[in-house]
Amino acid sequence: MSSIVRRARSSSLPNFLAWRALGFRTICSGGLGIAPSSSPPASAGIKILESFKEEFEVGSRVVTLETGKIARFTNGSVVLGMDETKVLSTVTCAKSKSPGDFLPLTVDYQEKMFAQGLIPNTYMRREGAPKERELLCGRLIDRPIRPLFPSGFYHEVQIMANVLSSDGKQDPDILAANAASAALMLSDVPWGGPIGVIRLGRIGGQIVVNPTMDELSSSDLHLIYACTRDKTMMIDVQAREITEKDLAAALRLAHPEAVKYIDPQIRLAAKAGKQKKEYKLSMLSEKTLEKVTDLAAERIESVFTDPSRGKFERGEALENIGKDVEKVFEEEGDQESLSILPKAVDTVRKKIVRSRIISEGFRVDGRHLDEVRPIYCESHHLPALHGSALFSRGDTQVLCTITLGAPGDAQRLDSLVGPPKKKFMLHYTFPPFCTDEVGKKLGLNRREVGHGTLAEKALLAVMPPEEDFPYTVRINSEVMASDGSTSMASVCGGSMALMDAGIPLRAHVAGVSVGLVTDVDPSSGEIKDYRIVTDILGLEDHLGDMDFKIAGTRNGVTASQLDIKPAGIPLDIVCESLENARKARLQILDHMEREINSPRDQQCRLATLKYTNDALRNLIGPMGALKRKIEEETGARLSIDDGTLTIVAKNQAVMDKAQEKVDYIIGREIVVGGVYKGTVTSIKEYGAFVEFNGGQQGLLHMSELSHEPVSKVSDVLHIGKYITMMCIDSDVRGNIKLSLKALLPKPTSRPEKLPVVKEAVSVETSSFGEAVASLPSVVEPPQKSKLAVPAVVIRTAVECDEAEKSSHVDKNTKPKRAATVKPDRKLKSTASKQTVKEDETLSSTATEESRDDCGETLTQENKLNCTSLENNSNIVSSSKGKKPSRKEKQSDNEAGESPSISARKLKIGTEMTAKVHQIRTHGLVLDLGGGIRGMYKFEGDEETEFEIGDTLQVKCTSFSSKGIPVMALVDEEDV
Repeated sequence: MSSIVRRARSSSLPNFLAWRALGFRTICSGGLGIAPSSSPPASAGIKILESFKEEFEVGSRVVTLETGKIARFTNGSVVLGMDETKVLSTVTCAKSKSPGDFLPLTVDYQEKMFAQGLIPNTYMRREGAPKERELLCGRLIDRPIRPLFPSGFYHEVQIMANVLSSDGKQDPDILAANAASAALMLSDVPWGGPIGVIRLGRIGGQIVVNPTMDELSSSDLHLIYACTRDKTMMIDVQAREITEKDLAAALRLAHPEAVKYIDPQIRLAAKAGKQKKEYKLSMLSEKTLEKVTDLAAERIESVFTDPSRGKFERGEALENIGKDVEKVFEEEGDQESLSILPKAVDTVRKKIVRSRIISEGFRVDGRHLDEVRPIYCESHHLPALHGSALFSRGDTQVLCTITLGAPGDAQRLDSLVGPPKKKFMLHYTFPPFCTDEVGKKLGLNRREVGHGTLAEKALLAVMPPEEDFPYTVRINSEVMASDGSTSMASVCGGSMALMDAGIPLRAHVAGVSVGLVTDVDPSSGEIKDYRIVTDILGLEDHLGDMDFKIAGTRNGVTASQLDIKPAGIPLDIVCESLENARKARLQILDHMEREINSPRDQQCRLATLKYTNDALRNLIGPMGALKRKIEEETGARLSIDDGTLTIVAKNQAVMDKAQEKVDYIIGREIVVGGVYKGTVTSIKEYGAFVEFNGGQQGLLHMSELSHEPVSKVSDVLHIGKYITMMCIDSDVRGNIKLSLKALLPKPTSRPEKLPVVKEAVSVETSSFGEAVASLPSVVEPPQKSKLAVPAVVIRTAVECDEAEKSSHVDKNTKPKRAATVKPDRKLKSTASKQTVKEDETLSSTATEESRDDCGETLTQENKLNCTSLENNSNIVSSSKGKKPSRKEKQSDNEAGESPSISARKLKIGTEMTAKVHQIRTHGLVLDLGGGIRGMYKFEGDEETEFEIGDTLQVKCTSFSSKGIPVMALVDEEDV
């Protein structure tokens, strides 16, 4: 420790590192101690932030304006609050002017999730590039503020609006616009404000001031109105076919409500505002303007009075005039005039065009003031797409395409207010080639977002409700050529494309842009005369005072947007423009309806299916792998949402393929008469089992394979074959019967004569006296035989009975069998076979009647059924007498069939008549009547032959563990 003290004393340490400076006292008794402070440290003082506040009421809401507490270094800052929503707007201005000849005004609006106590749901968990809504809110602030800056003020100005807190009830965009106006009033920037911005809605025919977001959802009008004390600055409307008269009334009601924001801003600026600074304005000298007028006025007028010139011809002529004037100034060495020459030429051009419109009523292209340019409409322009349309008005041309998607394709909106998703989107694109220019495409463009949103609002009003059309719709509006009002052309083309896609719109929507040219008194600034111009060109938009875009149907307005260049326009002129726009809109609608006036019948490209959530979980698969595989294999898109599966396909073939995949995995409800596709899994002697509809099994019996007789199932089907069949029956136990022949066309006519076999017929007589005929598959029409004795004798039923009575075979004798072997089972006959040849034609009348009654074609697998010939028909008899077969007893049982028994009355020992319903490997499924199924199990190794539909006399012996009756055959002695 002493060495430490010596080093500390010997070293030349700064004073702040000395022991006492560090608060340590002198070392004593080998230890360090804290030196007592000679004087107490000075405590931090209390800073007082002087703030100024104004409070007033608009509608039913209390609004506050406050400044001086935060953002004190800015040129001007205001916090505007309404309820729990607060927005900060700040203004800053550059000290030197920019080199350009325009006002470099930038408005940035930003919403951060902390305003609602949330963390952004992004990878970096922070806000990124401006979203569409933020760009739109920035434009909303910019449009009414920009015209009020003085002419020639070219200093860079930036306005930033930040949402500090939001309760989700009020949209912060209106608050940000009013706060920006108040901040400009407090700053030293020259500005001709203040302005007031108000939002109005209409619910049940009543105007609502400052509606909440919930109230706007049920409102048929969403109006944003900005104004000075006596003039209109900006209008933005979204409506559900509101009439022009009602819209004009809403505008007149909005003006006095918006003015309520003006006086509080003036009072706040008087308390805390800065003195306006003297900025040098870049103004045109009268000398330069007169000289340019003398040199170029006549030539410019000749260009604008020639209606044969197009957009680029006029532009080229004006460019040549500008070059000639520039040469004159270069020769004179007037550098000051050269720096402002482009603006001087543009000013002369503006005066000439405006004076001609005011005085003569003619426009640059020779049209009258209310005349619409020629229109060209073409729907179904790209047949491969879901929907498409090409719309041209004059030189302006727009191509609109439709893409349909599932509900899951909706755009997610991460905003503080409004819906979380958007299912209807219109994306507007303005490429450089549409004006024959060279440029780059860099991300979202404010102008493109604004124009696309306006067209989207116009079309949204006529879209079907979500309950009837839950799908996502995307419209791409590609501007092919631009000469004014491309946003309204997007409305027209989008409406036709929606009709072409088969979407049930309520009506067509068309849009047109209306301009204004005024004659203003320079001394007073009052408008002496004006002209309203319909369907303005790009040049008229540039040289005019107003661009009023209005879209709607025949019944009313669905969207509108007003942008102006002067410092306000009287509201009366704005309301007058609505009628001019309506007349032009009706003309455009006539052309559109002649091209397509109803939704086109399109192939099914959308399908909505309902399933249980468990079934959809199987379709998704682990981590969505199965769903992705289906999408990759078929090209369709699957969207799953709460028990609903939506399939989106580009054509019918893709849709069918996707539905087959889905049906195979999870299936759908089995309906008798429904058509299904499946795979053959096993083949039996009596038919085939088919797996279909998500793993379900069905029986395809041999008799249901074709309308023609089938000898072997394997001749038609094989394991693994993919077939289409129809469900013809389904019982309560889930047994499904399928049919192929139900989907095949029925034979047009039946054969007139029963073919007779050409080869030998072998007849077997079983121990039960049953005749079994084995016939070849090759048959030919009957021919006369050379033999005198026929091989097969046809007799009546009475003759058969007499022959059996005289037969040497004793009917009552039976072969001895094991106790487990039941009677009436088909066994292979041990009797000798007789092979005979047919030599004579069966030409008797009884034989012809027998063939007509039977109506069957003999095949190799057919058996001669005597029971079908009981009523005045013939039977086949062999040379030996035989005992009545089970088939004969079956007909007797059918005649005296016992009524169906209920499940409650079925007990052990109950005897009844049953029919063979299904034949399995180890037994039979019996139909006991009344929808009850029983089972009979084969015992022993005897080969048996049953047919579906055979009638058996059975007795209930027991019940299985699942409650299924176990039946046994009743001995003949007991019957």
